[in-house]
Amino acid sequence: MSDAATQIKEKITDNDVVLFMKGTKEMPQCGFSSRVAGVLNYMGVEFSDVNVLADDAVRQGIKDFSDWPTIPQLYVKGEFVGGCDIITEMTMSGELDTLLAENDVAFDKDAADKIREANG
Repeated sequence: MSDAATQIKEKITDNDVVLFMKGTKEMPQCGFSSRVAGVLNYMGVEFSDVNVLADDAVRQGIKDFSDWPTIPQLYVKGEFVGGCDIITEMTMSGELDTLLAENDVAFDKDAADKIREANG
């Protein structure tokens, strides 16, 4: 396993929720990363962010690791969940709420409901 793959594996093993993104959760550097980070932040989900722009090996490594070609990528309890479109769909359908609840990840249900109301 490459150094990047080892770093990625450790990150998703050591943290319940990890978002590999362009930029940081405080300062996203692309619209797709901003959308997913915004949803997680608004819902009060504690998550670790990994700025793929800071390390080209991790930027390519996460794509190889998940066999998914785009960034951002969300992991919950070590499992790849999806990118921006999938997370958006899951948020709107309530599937993200279910996934978080089933994995004992704390989140604000009222905030999740507000997202659905505002975008429904």
